[in-house]
Amino acid sequence: MLYKVQKGDIARIGKVLPNAFQNDPLWNKIFEGEPDFKKKYRAFFEVPVRYCLKYGEVYAPSEDLEGIVAWVPGKYADMTMWRIIRSGAMGAAIRMGSNASKKMGTIFKQVTEDRNEHMAGHNFLYLLIVGVATELQGKGFGKELIGAAIEKSEREGLHLYLETETEKNVKMYEHFGFRLLKTIILPIVDLPLWEMARNPKA
Repeated sequence: MLYKVQKGDIARIGKVLPNAFQNDPLWNKIFEGEPDFKKKYRAFFEVPVRYCLKYGEVYAPSEDLEGIVAWVPGKYADMTMWRIIRSGAMGAAIRMGSNASKKMGTIFKQVTEDRNEHMAGHNFLYLLIVGVATELQGKGFGKELIGAAIEKSEREGLHLYLETETEKNVKMYEHFGFRLLKTIILPIVDLPLWEMARNPKA
């Protein structure tokens, strides 16, 4: 039984997720050279967590928050400014810094367009976050978190959609039944991103 994350857990999550993604090539590139890097990185991860607490679901293996999985229904996949404000994530978005925000607006324009094209006509869950603390990786927590998303999608007949910035994760997600839809090179950072989806079993 997974632990359902609450708003009171956000401060602790602000330490777990930067740890989990400390070697992520994309996020490190976006925040490269930023003053107060650690504070901005924590604020960055707070935004999707607050967003998913408002519009979707956020789970951890236990109250110890070894890792996080967070998703929203497809109709909330586009993180509009109004939705960010309503989720209470605007403060974190401001703390993240305008430079990183501007970069992401340009970088993820095609990603959003691709997702809308790939999932047109489908009811789906959009996985915004799957991350496990670095020192706890390889202990089955990631499998447990991804399994929760798969279980929900199968129970409700929903597709799953995600993007990953790390090539080794592609094989992992394929193991769980995801298929690669498209590989793109992101502008500004000149890094690859893999777009993937999983169909519910008939």
